[in-house]
Amino acid sequence: MALDTHREELAATATALARPGSGLLAADESTGTIGKRFAAIGVENSEEHRRAYRTLLATAPGLGEWISGVILYEETLFQDAADGGSILDLFKAQGLVPGIKVDQGLEPLAGGLPGETWCTGLKGLQERAARYYARGARFAKWRAVLRITADDCPSELAVRENAWGLARYARTVQEEGLVPIVEPEILMDGDHDIETTAAVQEWVLRLVYEALAINGVFLEGSLLKPSMTLPGAECLQRPTPEQAAEFTLRTLQRCVPAAVPAILFLSGGLSEEEASVYLNAIHQAVGVAPWHLGFSYGRALQQSCLKHWAGHDVVSGQQALLARARANGQSARGVYVAGSEPSDGKSLFEANYSY
Repeated sequence: MALDTHREELAATATALARPGSGLLAADESTGTIGKRFAAIGVENSEEHRRAYRTLLATAPGLGEWISGVILYEETLFQDAADGGSILDLFKAQGLVPGIKVDQGLEPLAGGLPGETWCTGLKGLQERAARYYARGARFAKWRAVLRITADDCPSELAVRENAWGLARYARTVQEEGLVPIVEPEILMDGDHDIETTAAVQEWVLRLVYEALAINGVFLEGSLLKPSMTLPGAECLQRPTPEQAAEFTLRTLQRCVPAAVPAILFLSGGLSEEEASVYLNAIHQAVGVAPWHLGFSYGRALQQSCLKHWAGHDVVSGQQALLARARANGQSARGVYVAGSEPSDGKSLFEANYSY
């Protein structure tokens, strides 16, 4: 079977991405989403500006000390830097493992409750994965999205459909040599409490790993990218970092097999500083865990970077990026001192977030 020929490589890639004290830079924003980010800083969404910004990320000096891999959008994977070399090679020169977003976005789920979605992109995935591997990508990402609402979301249909889609994707890309990041994101939208989130997340993760098993996914060559276990953004009872850590670890310990090399949390609308503080609390609470507990942050690594770059100041942008990379690298060891690195401080929550 095709997967068997890649098992050793898949395990080695997953281990490299699970390096202690590190995480991933999620730089896989679509052209439309990066346009929204640029609009906020007064920069035109042109290919030249996208090239310049992603070259800034790839050449931030010493980034590889805290970042083990980078998730790219297809444009960036095949894009040349201003000097003529590929942006991919610039990231690789820093020691980062390159990865690629392979899902093709969300669509309304027929038969689901209002607002429920399923993730598209399985058609043609085998061929695209082979092309991405040939280009140099070594892992992939697929984002399924679920929401908690007062009218019984998520439905069983939505949970099962998204779990199956994640499993089909994971098996498909493994057969082409790519480590799958399995991302069943539960949006922060809503006013539900942390106990509700925990119950839903346990349900979701149990069904995800059941589907992965049915599809024969090689767990040692896969990674999980979950939400932290937090209440809805509108819930008035806000947990302390210690409480959030306790619920998050309980959720994972109940549901995630020890064979999975790493759990890389998404920031999900937390501010830059919150994302670091919560991850730090998880490490301080965990003791010995069977998995590496890291991060895979997009906005929580780039918000300050974008603002300081503003289309022209590469050095300031890179300094801001490195500050948050350091903060999160320290958090991934449980040694971050809150406020010791500069941050934007702004809430990054966006209702019904998509990219």
